[in-house]
Amino acid sequence: MNGVPLTEAGGLVLELVAAINANRAHLSEIDGRIGDGDHGVNMSKGFTRAGATLGASPPPLPQALRTLSDALFEGIGGSMGPLYGSLFSAMAETLDGAKTLNAPLCGRMLRAGYEAVRELGSAELGDKTMLDALAPAADAFDAAQREGKSFADSLDAMAAAAERGRDATRDMVARVGRASRLGERSRGVVDAGASSCCLILQTIATGVKKRLEATTGAAFSGKEEQKAPALASK
Repeated sequence: MNGVPLTEAGGLVLELVAAINANRAHLSEIDGRIGDGDHGVNMSKGFTRAGATLGASPPPLPQALRTLSDALFEGIGGSMGPLYGSLFSAMAETLDGAKTLNAPLCGRMLRAGYEAVRELGSAELGDKTMLDALAPAADAFDAAQREGKSFADSLDAMAAAAERGRDATRDMVARVGRASRLGERSRGVVDAGASSCCLILQTIATGVKKRLEATTGAAFSGKEEQKAPALASK
């Protein structure tokens, strides 16, 4: 079964750090429309802290994810630190004892992250939160696996569903968090948490696919050229 050795996948966390930092200003700009305008700044602070701790030679993926989780718990104020800290902690726990990240394990990792965030945040699909990107992404990955699709194709389905979920928050009214006090005025803007979650999931998809190609020697199609995901401009 195709997979990525966990000992060689810790660098994926450094790619997450780079993606968040590259989109720091945009995430804060989105947040400023219905929130405090500091989402990108705070996310960058926590992710940068993790990157500095990991250094140029990160440990295996479970340990690297725990380093990221700790940095987010300790380095981000408000709700995002605990939510993302719980996401990555649950992902790391799922990987404990494994040697290879394969498709079934990736599906369990995504589902564990979703359950951790849902339980801590008390939000549901449609509340205009990061769950609106995370839940459909996990569902899409599982559906692709049930349909017999490859690991790479399942990652593509996950990334596309995360983007659709992010974009769907534009027409939602916030029901939890600080934006909820705006009521109908929160409609018309994508949620910052859903935006950062989409970016994270797309970066994971890109990074895992890159490592799958290196491990299996299989070349993906041109449309899967490895580039850091970028957020939508609107």
